[in-house]
Amino acid sequence: MNFNFSEEVILEDEVVLLRPLQKSDVDNLLEISMNEPETWQYSLIRANGKENLENYIQIALKARENGLELPFIVFDKKSGKYVGSTRFYDIDLSFKTLQLGYTWYGKAFRGTGLNKHCKFLLLQFAFENLGVERVEFRADNNNQRSIAAMKSIGCKVEGVLRNHMPTLGSELRRDTIVLSILKEEWFLDVKAKLKSTLSCDS
Repeated sequence: MNFNFSEEVILEDEVVLLRPLQKSDVDNLLEISMNEPETWQYSLIRANGKENLENYIQIALKARENGLELPFIVFDKKSGKYVGSTRFYDIDLSFKTLQLGYTWYGKAFRGTGLNKHCKFLLLQFAFENLGVERVEFRADNNNQRSIAAMKSIGCKVEGVLRNHMPTLGSELRRDTIVLSILKEEWFLDVKAKLKSTLSCDS
């Protein structure tokens, strides 16, 4: 399948709106960037502080231009605020695979159910519009909050890549946990189960 990466993909429900990340979104995300640097504790590419945030967005936009990533900014309709970012990356439509990650939200919006709304919209688009067969998720194996969130939406653990990546500002290397959802699993039960939790959280 061919996909136009310049297309303005907008995903939304009654709780959240996801639209393509733009250079001007530095202003929309700066409050979190300046006040919540711990958000990127497990990230190699951090967005804490204005300069890092500008670099973070620039890297994402360049990857979109190259047809490798599709980054979004997340808008919470209840508060009327931009609250974070997420993206599809390592997109390979010839193999019908992609990864879903680089996901972060301001601390006031973690554990509120917002993430499940975002993931439902993103997974629905990946499987039902892009037609992928597999969506992969990765995280630092020490990032228990992120791992729990992925499991809660229906991801299955595939294994751990040992000593997989460097960590920022340290000689230590991290183990990376790999999880996934397959297209058949999405239609068999993951979609329905995830959707059933949205009414409880919204």
